[in-house]
Amino acid sequence: MTKYISLIIITLLSLNVSAQKNKAKTILDQVSAINKEYSSIKAEFTFNMDNAEEDVHESSAGNIILKGNKYRLYLMDVYTYFDGKTIYQHLVDAEEVNIKMQDKEDEESGLNPTQIFTLYETGFKFSYIEEQTTSAGSFHVIDLFPLDEERPFSRIRLHIDTKTLEMKSLVSIGKDGNNITIKIKDFQPNIDFKDSDFVFDQAAHPNVEVIDMR
Repeated sequence: MTKYISLIIITLLSLNVSAQKNKAKTILDQVSAINKEYSSIKAEFTFNMDNAEEDVHESSAGNIILKGNKYRLYLMDVYTYFDGKTIYQHLVDAEEVNIKMQDKEDEESGLNPTQIFTLYETGFKFSYIEEQTTSAGSFHVIDLFPLDEERPFSRIRLHIDTKTLEMKSLVSIGKDGNNITIKIKDFQPNIDFKDSDFVFDQAAHPNVEVIDMR
């Protein structure tokens, strides 16, 4: 009898896990499909890094523009441009820009922000946690777990608006105790960006030292 009850419990748990996975994938697929329809995206966000053990708490505002596989990211006084092949990192305070080609390691590590809406498609298992209601609205809470144990984080938690299916926040739980939270403050799709918006303009910054590592 005990064995039979255990079998029923395991079966129910398995069915529940499968249902949560399917629900998570359905929502993630919808989010991905919506964002793939946009010709471009502009977003303002807040970035927080917290390490309770080290009593480190950092906060910064940032912004990003995306167009196809191109992006321009601003965070912590650093502008990062990617034109599809070349990365330009402009360190404003240091008055220097580092230029390099994006390598395979960067791509596989998910360091390209244009992959944020398709992050779940490879290298992750995922689970629907709950529908959460706060003063800011209602959100689907979904966790992503990396299949590669070498990843520096153990889990990524997404909050997705239940009505608009917009991603509102991302929390990365670091294995080193560093937890990163990104909250989207403003989101604007289909803005007309030029290809030159994704390349560092050396002529506009004549006093910046150029370090070409290509």
